[in-house]
Amino acid sequence: MKNKTILLVEDNPDDEALTLRALSKNNIMNEVMVAHDGAEALDYLLCRNAHAGRDPERQPALILLDLKLPKVDGLDVLREIRANPSTQLLRVVILTSSKEEQDLIKGYRLGANSYIRKPVDFGQFMEAVRQLGLYWLVLNEAPPSAGEPV
Repeated sequence: MKNKTILLVEDNPDDEALTLRALSKNNIMNEVMVAHDGAEALDYLLCRNAHAGRDPERQPALILLDLKLPKVDGLDVLREIRANPSTQLLRVVILTSSKEEQDLIKGYRLGANSYIRKPVDFGQFMEAVRQLGLYWLVLNEAPPSAGEPV
């Protein structure tokens, strides 16, 4: 599990710290790359700008994507991920505090693998992160990378 990177796309420093703490407390020791806005997330995934030297074969095993992001909105990030052959099969879990039904519907229509509302209670959030890590990083079988034949 350690070699599977998680991309956390989160602009709120408190939510970032809370998520990192929940991952750590649940013994999810994967490397976590944090992107603080949608543009940075896309640059990381598409190996451009500040991430131009990153190995495009080393894509994250899981993307935890907030929706309300500066520069590029989370739904637009998801749209670009699904439109690009090198990223279209990546597992994307929307992790948001949005209670808007339209966000939920749009997220699934754009190809989100899962949609999780951040619980307000820390104990509930810890349990949600534990289950998320167990399912997406251990139990769930990832699709082959985009470069592999299907």
